[in-house]
Amino acid sequence: MNAPSRAADLIHKVWFITGASSGLGLELARAALKRGDFVVATSRAVTSVLGDHDNLLSVRLDVTDEAQAVAAAKAAVERFGRIDVLVNNAGYGLLGGVEEASGKEVEQQFATNVFGLLNVARAVLPHMRRAGRGHVVNVSAIAGYSAFPGWGIYSATKFAVEGLTEAMAIELAPLGIHATVVEPGFFRTNFLDPRSLVTTALSLPDYAKTVGEMRAAMASANHRQPGDPKKLSKALLKLVDSDKPPLRLPLGTDTVARIAEKHRLVEAELERWLDVAKSTDHDDVAK
Repeated sequence: MNAPSRAADLIHKVWFITGASSGLGLELARAALKRGDFVVATSRAVTSVLGDHDNLLSVRLDVTDEAQAVAAAKAAVERFGRIDVLVNNAGYGLLGGVEEASGKEVEQQFATNVFGLLNVARAVLPHMRRAGRGHVVNVSAIAGYSAFPGWGIYSATKFAVEGLTEAMAIELAPLGIHATVVEPGFFRTNFLDPRSLVTTALSLPDYAKTVGEMRAAMASANHRQPGDPKKLSKALLKLVDSDKPPLRLPLGTDTVARIAEKHRLVEAELERWLDVAKSTDHDDVAK
């Protein structure tokens, strides 16, 4: 199938999903195809994991390669005529203390999780702008809202995704394009598998009680995470079908609890330091 028919255009969406060969991206691609949508599934290596489907275009894409991103977006539009939903899902975790992370490890983490996201957004947004519609879904994480020991560099990349999405939502709204940042908690995927998760080469004994304990906790939590990827996919289908999607969509009871706890702590700290916080304006500023 080269492009959706006029009838399908009114009902079914065209998805462009990065990191679609495993984990949350794979489940989302399956869910979108199951309901009759059209999917451009991208990954570093094209696989047959999604099978053979008229509504599917599998494209090789290393998100750190801007030229590949442009080519993938062009291929998507040539095949399906448009891109309705961009899901920036590609990324990986780096587990280790902030001091333990080498410059190269930090650069590689940002290259995929942040700069790769930007590469894909720059490749897809011109097509959405021409169409005057679309929805950009940037996948952050619970760590993008509240940092954990051992996840500092990963959190920094996801905090960046949060800020970028906030700005994009404002910039794109007048053009008819939505932007949402999705904040999953811990979901039962391959994210924590040794072949997926990167750990810092350096491990310092002084961080045994913080980073070290987190490493052990993650090893024991692997494949025992509370989140169900299939249910996350259903939530994302509801998200993109909404006429008024939220800026943020936390997913998972662990994320909801962590956000509520952070709000409580921030509000309490602000109250304790309010006098100091408000003491820095010029004297000629109205109080």
